[in-house]
Amino acid sequence: MSSHASEDQTKSNTLRTATVYSMLVAISSVHLLNDSMQSVVAALFPIFEESLKLSYAQVGWIAFTLNMTSSVMQPVVGLWSDKRPTPWMLPVGMLCSMAGMLGLAIAPSFFLLLLSVVFVGIGSAVFHPEGSRVVYLAAGNRRAFAQSIYQVGGNFGQALAPLMTLFIFVPLGQRGAAWGMLLAALAIAVLFKVVPWYSAKLTESREMLAKRKSAVKKVESSIAASGKIVAFALSILLVVVFARSWYAAAISSFYQFYAMDKFNLSIGSAQIPIFLFMAAGVAGTFLGGILADRIGRKKMMLISIIGATPFAILLPLLSYAWVFPNIAVMGFILQSGFSVSVVYAQELLPGKVGMASGLITGLAFGMGALGSVVLGNLADAHGMEYVMKLASVLPAIGILAVFLPKDRRA
Repeated sequence: MSSHASEDQTKSNTLRTATVYSMLVAISSVHLLNDSMQSVVAALFPIFEESLKLSYAQVGWIAFTLNMTSSVMQPVVGLWSDKRPTPWMLPVGMLCSMAGMLGLAIAPSFFLLLLSVVFVGIGSAVFHPEGSRVVYLAAGNRRAFAQSIYQVGGNFGQALAPLMTLFIFVPLGQRGAAWGMLLAALAIAVLFKVVPWYSAKLTESREMLAKRKSAVKKVESSIAASGKIVAFALSILLVVVFARSWYAAAISSFYQFYAMDKFNLSIGSAQIPIFLFMAAGVAGTFLGGILADRIGRKKMMLISIIGATPFAILLPLLSYAWVFPNIAVMGFILQSGFSVSVVYAQELLPGKVGMASGLITGLAFGMGALGSVVLGNLADAHGMEYVMKLASVLPAIGILAVFLPKDRRA
């Protein structure tokens, strides 16, 4: 009898540590579609600038509205989902984004445009914490790798922005945003497969936790005793996210205008460097997750920051031909640490997956939002070249990651 119990326990442990790749691929594909809808907003910046006669500051406010809406709500949704995980919120978030896409296509004024962007932001805020919980449950013992698969979907969706500008919005104009509704519909279809698995996995997790209450209490007391260390580590981590997010906002929102001015490019040609930055970031995110499981989260974040800084400083000083390899290598290195920082936060706050994920990814959006407004106003006052040179030193701030405590495996 005891041997059967031992075999059952071994099977149970194997199931808990196994990585469920089908769910990782499914939720990553939804992440791709969600972030593609967000990318529609940035992809339309040059179109809005012409059709609605927007200033750089107004472009910054659009980015601010999108990113701040999702950033403010993500930790709130994450805190709620930690207490009451709610699988049905995933398709509801997609419906909000679908409404936002329709609004973008028909908005006749700047203020109605902002309202549409709010719906897209809310949809993203609802999706990300719950999506990260699905990843956490499906990850098994490969947390960083699983998070990188999830993040690759989002990064690839963002990388589509320049291509959408080139092939959809330049020929179709603002009304081309209606294609985003199709992205939302596809995401909802995939979620009909994810939500039942998610619900079943939550039930299994609750049963497992009920059997381990005493162990959980011991872990919680250990966490409470090291609260100051956790607070210090989170503070440093947020500064690192701040530096990376402001720089990413400078590239994704404004580099196209800088390239158009400096190199006399068309709207379509100016999308190519941004696409290279984002596409290389997809590969960097994937490799960063694999390496982080082997060499550690902190080391991977430091490699990402230290490695990307020289390329960022060089970018505004280069001739047009050298922009392409430089921005691709920089995107690869810089993005290799993003998914790792999410996992690091989750392991700092065990039992608070939604809040940790919402805090890091939400703050990334929020800091990018604030950066877009500040950089947009600086560009109106001093010119885009001044802004790009100023932004080039931002990744160097991330060197503060050297003060992070060693990895804390939950």
